[in-house]
Amino acid sequence: IAGRPMLLHLLDSFEAAGASERVVVVGSLREQVEAAVAPLGVRTAVQEEQLGTAHAALQAKAALAGFDGVVVICFGDVPFLRTETVNRMIERLDEADHPRIVVLGFRPEEPGAYGRIVADSDTRILAMIEYKDATPQQRAERLCNSGVMAVRAADLWPLLERVGNDNAAGEYYLPDIVMLALRDMERSVVIEAPEAEVMGINSRAELAGAELAWQRRRRAQAMADGATLIAPETVWFAHDTRIGRDVLIEPNVFFGPGAEIGDKVQIHAFSHIEGATVMRGAEVGPFARLRPGAVMEQGSKVGNFVEMKKAVLGPGAKANHLTYLGDAKVGAGANIGAGTITCNYDGFFKYGTEIGHGAFVGSNSALVAP
Repeated sequence: IAGRPMLLHLLDSFEAAGASERVVVVGSLREQVEAAVAPLGVRTAVQEEQLGTAHAALQAKAALAGFDGVVVICFGDVPFLRTETVNRMIERLDEADHPRIVVLGFRPEEPGAYGRIVADSDTRILAMIEYKDATPQQRAERLCNSGVMAVRAADLWPLLERVGNDNAAGEYYLPDIVMLALRDMERSVVIEAPEAEVMGINSRAELAGAELAWQRRRRAQAMADGATLIAPETVWFAHDTRIGRDVLIEPNVFFGPGAEIGDKVQIHAFSHIEGATVMRGAEVGPFARLRPGAVMEQGSKVGNFVEMKKAVLGPGAKANHLTYLGDAKVGAGANIGAGTITCNYDGFFKYGTEIGHGAFVGSNSALVAP
C-alpha cells in the first residue's frame, strides 16, 4: 500500500504504541515476509504447518519467553489499525473489572463470512463463533470479530495450549481462547472500531480498495497542511512523500517512494516523481519524469517530456522540453534547449556530464560523456 508492504504499516502502529517486542509469525512465502521486516529488527517465528490462528499465535511463545506484559495479537493484513486503538485495548485490560481478554470488534456493512461476537449490554462477551460453525441466529449478529485481541502473556500461553480443533475446518481457532476463559468464569470484553480501521485484505480487489482508502486520507492531509490539489482524486502519493506548503499539484500526478517537494513548488499535470528532490519555487511538467537521484534546486524548471535521473538542475536553470539529463550537473541559470540528451552510457559504464553556470545549450544537442 502506497509503495510499502502492508505489514510494515501495521508494525508502525505498534512501534508508536511503545511495543517492547514485535514478533511476526510467518508461514508460506516466509522469505518475502522475513526480508520485508528484517530492517526493522522485528523477530520472526515460523508456523511450519498452517493449522489455524491459535496455532499460529502459539508459535510466538519461544520468541516472547520471559515477557510478562500485554500481548496484542493482530492479523498481518490489517494495515490501518491505529495506535490509539491499540492503546485503548491495553488500557481496557487494566480497568476495575480486569477482563482476561479484550477483543476488537466492528460492525461491517456486509458481515459476510466474518466470525461473530455475541455480547451483552455491558460489552461482556457471551460467545464468539466462526461463521462456518455459526447457527442462523448467530449469523444474524452484526458485531464481528476483527481478529485483534489483547491479553496478558501469563494468561495467553496456557489458553492457547488448551485450544482444540473440533470444528468444521479442523483448525485451532484463536477466538476459542475467549470461550475457554468463559468456562473458567473469567470475563472477556469487546470494544469497537470502525470497519475502515480493521478491514482485512484477502483479494486484489480488497487491496485496491485499501490503497484508495489510504490515498484519500493522505490527500486530505496534504491539503490540510497547505498544498493545493486541483483534482485530489487523481493525485497518488507514496508512504513517505513529503510535501511543503503552498505547493500546487495539478491533475494526474504520481509520487513514487522517496519524493520530497519544497514550498511553493508547481507540479503540472501528468508528472511522475520518484526518489527526487524538488526545492522551493521550482516548476515541474507537464509530462515530466523525475527519477531517483534527480534534484531540482530553487527556482529551476523542467517542462514537458523532460526526464532526469541522478542529475542536478541548479538554481534558476531550465530544461523546458524534450530533454534527458542523466548523471549530469547543470549550473545555475543554464538553459537547456529542446532535444538535448546527455549520452551517459556506452554499453558498459555510465559517465557524468557537467554544464556550467549560465550555459546555453542549443536545440538537438547530444552531449557525449566522458
